Amino acid sequence: MKHRISAGVLALRDDRVLLVRHFRANKHDFWAGPGGGAEGAEELCEAAEREAFEEAGIRVKPRALAYIDELVDDWGRIVKFWFLADYISGEIDVSANPAEGESISEAGWFARETLPQGHVFPEVLRDRFWDDLKTGFPAPIKLPLRQSIF
Repeated sequence: MKHRISAGVLALRDDRVLLVRHFRANKHDFWAGPGGGAEGAEELCEAAEREAFEEAGIRVKPRALAYIDELVDDWGRIVKFWFLADYISGEIDVSANPAEGESISEAGWFARETLPQGHVFPEVLRDRFWDDLKTGFPAPIKLPLRQSIF
């Protein structure tokens, strides 16, 4: 079984969270916080910062580890560390992503009541994230292991 360690950001700006849309016709269509695999000896929070810039053109500063998310599928197992992050600078630009095959088609800032339809990851963005945000994430929250749907 293969394993992948990745990091993502739940970046906030004016009570809205940054999401990018991964769209490939007849294959997948979902929205998620920017994220991806850690490279070499890169710290997880550095990977999260880099991914926000590569996928959305946004500079962020991680401030707390929010969730530990585990997915399993036929490929293997992915463990994603989601960092709560603050917006620093930049405007959304999905045209410069150096990663091939990601199929990021758009990005945006979303309030709880304006989250996109369809699949949103991590799934807790639809509910408990907003309550967890009020507590300030005093400790990381381990999400249940789940089967990847993509």
